[in-house]
Amino acid sequence: MTTGLFLTIIEAILPILVTLGLGYLAAWRRDFDSHQAGVLIRLVMLYALPLALLASILSTPRERVLSAGPLAGLILVAMLGVYIVLFAILRWGLGRRQGEAALITMTVTGPSVPFIGIPVLGQLFGPTSAVPISVASLIMNLCQIPLTLILMNHDQQRQQRQQQDDETNPTWQTTLRELGGHLLHSCREPVVWAPMLAFLMVLANIHLPLPLKSSLQLLGHATGGTALFASGVVLCARQVRFSLPVGLMVLGRNVLIPLGVCMLAFVWHLPSLTLQEGVLAMAMPSAAMNVILAMRYHMMEREIASVLFFGTISSILTLAFFIWLTNA
Repeated sequence: MTTGLFLTIIEAILPILVTLGLGYLAAWRRDFDSHQAGVLIRLVMLYALPLALLASILSTPRERVLSAGPLAGLILVAMLGVYIVLFAILRWGLGRRQGEAALITMTVTGPSVPFIGIPVLGQLFGPTSAVPISVASLIMNLCQIPLTLILMNHDQQRQQRQQQDDETNPTWQTTLRELGGHLLHSCREPVVWAPMLAFLMVLANIHLPLPLKSSLQLLGHATGGTALFASGVVLCARQVRFSLPVGLMVLGRNVLIPLGVCMLAFVWHLPSLTLQEGVLAMAMPSAAMNVILAMRYHMMEREIASVLFFGTISSILTLAFFIWLTNA
């Protein structure tokens, strides 16, 4: 790994740290508080993020989506397969609340590929870096985020029902009907149906005129900065601190999952380029989207914000390690 690439990693992460710092400073100066940060999150969830997802997916060539092949399978196992296993362990093995289990799982399995992956993977692999970035973005937007929304919505509604009637003990049939209802409710969320619509349009080879796509991107470009700024406000309000759960989540996101992907690629005898792209895409730190979810549902806000902070800083070293390990 060259010094130039190491500087590229730092340059990719520096804007994230600066924006988080500005949000922290704004909260410290009392220019913004948690309530106002929630308003920014509402803007992101209802408008900016759906538009960004729509424009991003529509910019992905259909051929690259359909020809991803083994790389797509590798990323799918790392993001969705690990999601299912980890959620089951947290929910039924360790007895965590359904919403908390879903949020922790999303934090550990959801990498910040669209933000940090573009400059880092772009320098390493050139134009082909669009494939792992697109695949990871599609899996996150079409699978992880909708599934997490469904689970957290269902848990929130169940908690509200139990507060109204503590003797309620629903059967599995009732729970299944409720999950179906929350699935339909979640599908009405712009952050869910917008990427689904874009994915169908890509498969149907439907393209938007460039002026219209640019119009969608104008507000969509505010997604990352707004989310990170609001996250910085939360960092100050929630007093970010390192703890064992935070350390374990950072370890799982930054180290264990990319190591598992590396081992799986060796077992499958995948080409060197596929191994490098898959491992480095999964070595990205946790996404700011997880802090948005924590703030929206008022759940584990301090812990998830701490994972974002410590995971982003430590990724400078962990990314460098995996670049060396894969000979990228």
